[in-house]
Amino acid sequence: MHNKVFNTESAPHIPNKNSVAKVMLTVWLALVPAMLAHVLFFGTGIIIQLTLSIVFALFFEAISLKLLGKPIKLFLKDYSAFVTGLLFALCISPVAPWWISFIGMFFAIVVAKHLFGGLGQNIFNPAMLGFAVVLISFPQAMSTWLPPHSISPYAMSFWENLQAIFLGKFPSAIDFDTLTQATPLDLIKTGISQDKMMSEITTGIVFGDFGGLGWEWVANMYFLGGLFLIYKKIITWRVPTAVLLTTIAFSLPFYLIDPDNFIGPLQHVFSGGLMLGAFFIATDPTTGCSSHKGQLIFGAGVAIMTILVREFGNFPDGVAFGILIMNMSAPLIDRLTIPKAFGQKDK
Repeated sequence: MHNKVFNTESAPHIPNKNSVAKVMLTVWLALVPAMLAHVLFFGTGIIIQLTLSIVFALFFEAISLKLLGKPIKLFLKDYSAFVTGLLFALCISPVAPWWISFIGMFFAIVVAKHLFGGLGQNIFNPAMLGFAVVLISFPQAMSTWLPPHSISPYAMSFWENLQAIFLGKFPSAIDFDTLTQATPLDLIKTGISQDKMMSEITTGIVFGDFGGLGWEWVANMYFLGGLFLIYKKIITWRVPTAVLLTTIAFSLPFYLIDPDNFIGPLQHVFSGGLMLGAFFIATDPTTGCSSHKGQLIFGAGVAIMTILVREFGNFPDGVAFGILIMNMSAPLIDRLTIPKAFGQKDK
């Protein structure tokens, strides 16, 4: 008889059912309802922004891999750069200039991802770092949004969105200031700085039942997509639950003490990027915490930082800053919350 030799890898020998590519494609699928809601309420500009961000993300990914001597096709097929572009595009205005995506994706892919060693070694969430850079550098371009179609005096066509994004040319048939407006959180921040009461500000037509008109439906779609990711075991319930519950618990005392000057808990939850951040960004396993206690602390920290920026900072929304601050804190949190090994006694 001949002895057969089988080549085996080191333990464990249980195959992993989820590849990086499969996880990223599942995340993309979970984002589809929110993308459709964006188109329904804010027009086709988001389709252009998604395309631009994805193309620029893949471009910078390929360039970085080439310079680092890594196989381009292999790493492009993991779809991580693709999802980074998706997440970034969903955070910016549908009519933001094309170079916003270019600059954002440069910092997201080249700086946040590859300068830190590539996928799995980055400290900061790439999409949030890219978004924070353009938000701080170009606040005016980032604050120009379109109102929901239901209250807009003019619905821009796909061609008009293209002209606005690439040429900065808006329809001449209507005044620019009439066509565009700030986000609900921008309007709240501006109104409070002008000594207006919250009850007075939120009576505007741009506000819905809980958040901004249209924005609350987009948030609902993020919530459904997040539940899908939990069901598929792509993410755990801990981080998004901590984000949402802490948002309500931490903002409620401010609102109860002075409802005329502080945002209500539901307004926090259903406005801006909180729901997107809670389910799709703060849950990033690379830049978040790995321990169960750490994930709860991480999510709570994101919520607290977000509310502090919204209420007391210079920017209307603080989700990106909250996530980036907690990204820096994640290694320390994990170190302090390492579970004891089985059988180990307290000292």
